[in-house]
Amino acid sequence: MTEWGVFGVVVALVGFAVAIITPILKLNTNITRLTVTMEHLVKEMGGQSKEMKEIREKNHKSHERLWEKNEEQDKAIENHETRIKVLEERK
Repeated sequence: MTEWGVFGVVVALVGFAVAIITPILKLNTNITRLTVTMEHLVKEMGGQSKEMKEIREKNHKSHERLWEKNEEQDKAIENHETRIKVLEERK
């Protein structure tokens, strides 16, 4: 094998190592970050973490607002359909 052949093999091995090690390191970093975040969320305060209680309360309030708007839209659509029926009956 020539010197260039050896150089090519070394470059290929280094490229292969970088291609494998880089995603593994990123995955490990993300798993560590996720673990820390989950530990922070799971700190016990009466069965649930304070942050989780706040998140659930905010979600509940958001859903209530959405349902209120949904009821308003239902009334508007019902009114609209009634007006269309009246107009169709006139023809």
